[in-house]
Amino acid sequence: MEQPANYAATLDRFTGFGAHYDDVRPLPPAKLAALLLPMAGAGERAGLVVDLGSGTGLSSRYWARHARSVVGIEPTASMREQAEQAEVDNISYRAGYAHDTGLAAGSADIVSCAQSLHWMEPASTFREAVRVLRPGGLLAAYDYDWPPATPFWEADHAYVQCMEHTRALEKEHGLTSDLPQWDKPRHLGRMAASGCFRFTRECVLHHEDAGGSERFVGLMLSQGYIQTLRKRGLSEADLGVDQLRAVARRCFGDGETPWFWSTRVRIGIK
Repeated sequence: MEQPANYAATLDRFTGFGAHYDDVRPLPPAKLAALLLPMAGAGERAGLVVDLGSGTGLSSRYWARHARSVVGIEPTASMREQAEQAEVDNISYRAGYAHDTGLAAGSADIVSCAQSLHWMEPASTFREAVRVLRPGGLLAAYDYDWPPATPFWEADHAYVQCMEHTRALEKEHGLTSDLPQWDKPRHLGRMAASGCFRFTRECVLHHEDAGGSERFVGLMLSQGYIQTLRKRGLSEADLGVDQLRAVARRCFGDGETPWFWSTRVRIGIK
């Protein structure tokens, strides 16, 4: 396995907060398997699902219920170590990259990328996905809209303001100059233009979970750009997280409310 030299900043970005990430991030939508399994011709249960950029295993654990075997491919050691703490019989994790999985050709029914495709070089990732997939299998890249919709527009607005402020700080501190990433809105276009897939499309799934003020702020603190700024010594006040926390506590109080997530699923059929 060869590490691309320019991925060092990406690995550092996601090092050191795996437990927090796993606690607050959402699971894939419940109906995702009901959509993808028939499209892949996999029946009620897939043979093998390969989860690229598997992180702490949130997506891998979802697929464990819908596949005989799941392999998570994750280059960041601390994220992979967090994933391995949840011992699930039919999941294994490997150090690797989306363009170089080391898996057998034609072995997978589904290759998934949960909140991860924007960190992967598109052309080589698509070629590797198609190599690993059996004929008729599919690549599914799914991303969540941030933040989830809550009953409190003031909290949602405060989240967006904090996000915009910290994104600007990220650029001011020069933290994006050596960070390879590809914008999410163009995922589908790149998949279609790659020539790797017979058919591509995008759809949106919606699901519900719940949370309160601590998880709401925790979502912000689970973002790689926030963690990178904190590693550079910026405080919560510098980042505007203290203001977000105050608004969230005022809105949510001590309780939890329903949260509504939208998940954008980009699909490519081999």
